[in-house]
Amino acid sequence: MQFEVWAPQAEDRVTLHCEGATHAMEPDPRRAGWWRAEAPAGEGTRYGFALDGGPVLPDPRSRRQPDGPDGPSAVVDQERYEWLAPWPGRGLPGAVLYELHVGTYTPQGTLDAAADRLEHLVELGVTHVELMPLCPFPGRHGWGYEGVSLWAVHEPYGGPEALKRFVDRAHELGLGVVLDVVHNHLGPSGNYLPVFGPYFTDTHHTPWGVAVNLDAPGSDEVRAYLLGSALAWLRDYRLDGLRLDAVHALHDTRALHFLEELSAAVDALAAELGRPLFLIAESDLADPRLITPRAQGGLGLHAQWNDDFHHALHTALTGEGQGYYEDFARAPLAALAKTLGHGFFHDGTYSTFRGRSHGRPLDRTRTSAHRLLGYTQTHDQVGNRAQGDRLAASLSPGLLACAAALMLTAPFTPMLFMGEEWAAGTPWQFFTDHTDPELAEAVRNGRRREFAAHGWAEEDVPDPQDHATRDRSCLDWSEPERAPHARVLAWYRELIALRHAQPDLTNPDLADVKVTFDEGARWLAFRRGDVRVAVNLGEKPARVPLGLRGARVLAAWEPVPAPDADGALSLPGESAVVLLRE
Repeated sequence: MQFEVWAPQAEDRVTLHCEGATHAMEPDPRRAGWWRAEAPAGEGTRYGFALDGGPVLPDPRSRRQPDGPDGPSAVVDQERYEWLAPWPGRGLPGAVLYELHVGTYTPQGTLDAAADRLEHLVELGVTHVELMPLCPFPGRHGWGYEGVSLWAVHEPYGGPEALKRFVDRAHELGLGVVLDVVHNHLGPSGNYLPVFGPYFTDTHHTPWGVAVNLDAPGSDEVRAYLLGSALAWLRDYRLDGLRLDAVHALHDTRALHFLEELSAAVDALAAELGRPLFLIAESDLADPRLITPRAQGGLGLHAQWNDDFHHALHTALTGEGQGYYEDFARAPLAALAKTLGHGFFHDGTYSTFRGRSHGRPLDRTRTSAHRLLGYTQTHDQVGNRAQGDRLAASLSPGLLACAAALMLTAPFTPMLFMGEEWAAGTPWQFFTDHTDPELAEAVRNGRRREFAAHGWAEEDVPDPQDHATRDRSCLDWSEPERAPHARVLAWYRELIALRHAQPDLTNPDLADVKVTFDEGARWLAFRRGDVRVAVNLGEKPARVPLGLRGARVLAAWEPVPAPDADGALSLPGESAVVLLRE
């Protein structure tokens, strides 16, 4: 078997250490900085590389780290797994996504245990599972955003074959699978890439330190490393799409932006495989160029998370106005109405939170609404609260029903965060399992200082290193069978079924959305073709002037009479209704 590694930092020699034997590697005459060697190896063979007589390190392109990020790499034969389910692919238009963290979706915290719960998602009406990051990280439990081997699967989750079994089972049930990948930072623990080459640069800085090298000397190979990893997930594991973490932290001054290069490569792979593939960005930029096709001068990503919709909805539901919610809290229903019809709230407007203008207008005539993801909760919006409290911890079932109605009938591609469909009573907190004591203490103290600045007592901030923090965050699968969770779950199922059944609810035309609201009375209504949606966030009944006399109730949280002779709807407090014009 041929082994190869890009190690331009090596001054003199690189050696391959394979199952107790040492092999001298030779420079590749065709590729500067690359070294290669032949050695007998097969599935499971342990190996690593040493530069200039230094310690044996894992392969930067390792497909498996059976002993964690610090241990040797292992050979994976990608052809060994026999796929059971034929899969034509499932694209993003018309999708309903479900964000899932493998380590807390079940108490076991494995891919196989999660696969056993996939039928729940089919019954719910979900079309795609979006898995949070799976790359190896220190310890057993964590969010996954500190991965270091971008081609491998976290061993405590089950390793590479467990992911293939998960994908196979999902596809057998008709579910697409999306993976969250992190290209903007790695590690820090177990990150040996700087020993091999200029994977990072101090030309730019990010919240996690020096930036990944996308435009400095040596960046050609770094970009190829990231591109190769992305394509490997899609090809080797038959994934349907990737979610790209915090792309605003990918600093790239080159004429061909890395994201444009990635989108072109993924589109080419989709054509080669004959099935749809897509990229979803997490972005703080409110910049429509991300999701504008390359032929129209954009970067060509297929969709992006829309935090503006979330923030407007969150402030309307909770009344919170701290941090980035400040911009939305002055008139939350007006902010929500703007996002429903125009995609972004910040489209060049002044942001008090940032102290400057922010965003750019989205062209509604050429941007399909399915390219924006809408959600009421995500791992970030729950887990980055001091106590990881979900909306269900502070809102009535009626307000949760309103949130679900707005999200699942909005023009955007909806995404649920695991457990929200039954108003899970479990929190989802920030947890880590760092094996480096100094790093563990730094994370613990940093978390406490962060929230102390916002008025939280240190003892009220969960210790991320305490295993009980992770255990509290696991879903309780007995909840969906009892009140009030069962009613909320039935509501989600009803709304998702309506979304699939009513073509107007997947119409991608943002300009077709017409919104009315009353900030003081706390009601909002919007029209999508022949469908009307109304929510009353106030405690008292509201009279909502729909201008609609003939209508049939498709779904209602509380019993609602048909509109009166004036076309007005009497809507109970903290309730929602979906109607169809007749």
